[in-house]
Order: sequence, then C-alpha cells, then structure tokens
Amino acid sequence: METFYELIGRGAEPLAWWQMCIRAAIILTYAVALYRLMPRRAFGNSAAIDIAVMVIVGSCLSRALTGTAPLLPTLAAMALFAALYGGLSWAAYYSRWASKLVKGRSLLLVKDGEVDWKAMRLAQLGHRDLEENLRQNGVAQIESVAEAHLERDGSISVVRRAER
Repeated sequence: METFYELIGRGAEPLAWWQMCIRAAIILTYAVALYRLMPRRAFGNSAAIDIAVMVIVGSCLSRALTGTAPLLPTLAAMALFAALYGGLSWAAYYSRWASKLVKGRSLLLVKDGEVDWKAMRLAQLGHRDLEENLRQNGVAQIESVAEAHLERDGSISVVRRAER
C-alpha cells in the first residue's frame, strides 16, 4: 500500500506533476465506470465518457483557477485527460470492443409490437416512459412498432412496422 501512496501522493503533501497525472488517469477510469453503471437516461444525449470528462475537467480547472490546486500540475493532468479522451475516442472508432466498453450498446425494448419487460427493467424505464417516447416519434400504439431501441446516448429510436 505504501507504493500506491508513493505513486499517487498523500492528501496533505504537495503532489508532483506525475502524481497528478496518475490521479487523473485513475479518476477518469473510475468516473467512466461509475457513469456506465448509472441509467443511460441520466446523461441526455452524451456518452458516459463525455460526461465524465466534462465534470472532471471542469472541476479540476476550477480548482486550479481558485488556487486550491497547483496550476502547472493541474494543467499537466488536464493535458493527460485530453490525450486519454482522444485515445479512447480513437479506440472506440476503430474497435467494436472498445466502443462497447466506453460507449455501451443499444438495448432492444420492443420487437414486432411486443415489449421486452426485462430490457425495460434493465433500462429503468416504465411503460409510460416508453409510450411517451413512442408518441414523440409519431407512433400512437406499440403494436405498430417493428423495433424500438434505447440508444447509447439515452434516446429511444423507433422503426415502424411496414404498412400492410
């Protein structure tokens, strides 16, 4: 455990720039994991990685601005965040596995007019939430839906059944 504290520093002691960078990597990893465990709808139209980076960068920069954190180590940590964010975005673009890990995957809620209640529970959506989203997509009845997906950004997309 002592080695760990040597790497990340102790709270009361001034931190080296590289300790701030290690902390930045740990915080980003933790924040993305935490946000991925939360319901998707909590994020609006942003992926978990986007929310994590916005919150962490805003918080760190505000501390550097007010002087509660040292300026140069904080800027070094934010540069690392930018590099990690760019690297994760690049990996998510080129790798299906990385994309699923960082951004998640869509969830099928309705198939051929039948609601998948297990998926609805997993998404923490109620029947009225689904009906509201269907109306927003111009669909009056669930029976007229071929597929409805909870997308990675928290929105619900609807594909209507073909008219007969």
